[in-house]
Amino acid sequence: MQIIDGRALAEKIKDEIVKEIAGNRKGLDLVNCPRPNLAIILVGDREDSELYVSLKEKEAKKVGIDTHLYRCEENISERELLDTIGFLNNDDSIDGILVQLPLPENFDTDKIIRAIALKKDVDGFHPDNLNKIINSCNHDGITPPVFGVVLEMLKSVNYDLKGEQVCVLANSDIFGKSLAKILECRGAKVEVVKSDDVNLEKKTKEADLLITALGRAQFVKREMLKDGAIIIDIGIAKEDGKVYGDVDFDDASEVASFITPVPGGVGPMTIAMAFKNTLELYKKRRKDC
Repeated sequence: MQIIDGRALAEKIKDEIVKEIAGNRKGLDLVNCPRPNLAIILVGDREDSELYVSLKEKEAKKVGIDTHLYRCEENISERELLDTIGFLNNDDSIDGILVQLPLPENFDTDKIIRAIALKKDVDGFHPDNLNKIINSCNHDGITPPVFGVVLEMLKSVNYDLKGEQVCVLANSDIFGKSLAKILECRGAKVEVVKSDDVNLEKKTKEADLLITALGRAQFVKREMLKDGAIIIDIGIAKEDGKVYGDVDFDDASEVASFITPVPGGVGPMTIAMAFKNTLELYKKRRKDC
């Protein structure tokens, strides 16, 4: 068994971003071609969200991306939040917008995400972008960071998806369908399975590659896995102050060929891929830079 080190991969991606930003800025008109600018909207005071945003700000600075944090009280109205997004959509100095999730329960998350201008949607979850992914293998939009992470991790272990049986364990239809399409476009045979599927164990045990995104601590056990399977654990859950993935890491490690840890797997990579998307949006908007 080998661990896919998300932290090390994230550092490589960030190094590439640093080189591109620094290299492209030599001799530029820095007034008309500023550094990439990322707006982060944080609603409420969830401790984990505060930590994630703080980390994003810190890491963005390292790679050459300027961040602008918009803190909103938990009792902000939906209209006020939409107005904030509208302001940023129209602010020419902002290249990308990221709303830190999850939002407080009183907000319609889908509605908030739909309000972000497609050309500034760093997370890539705007419905128009996801529809492009689902309907075409040649979409020209942004790949959501979490999907980009999956592809980068598989690339790091030289895994060819052609003809491989993949199981995506996810309760979100749009997440499962979008990721399945991305993998199918690369030749994989993909089945999206929900946690209450009566044949769940049979389907996971047939998978050469298992990708799980449930948010249920240690849900996946060794007996649910095919010998030699690759496991990418996107899920995250907290129990008694400890962070766990969907997969029982110690148990699954006995049969997996490659496995991602939680923490230290998908998480650091997701931040790096968000920065990569910010840079791509910047380049599309500022073609002369």
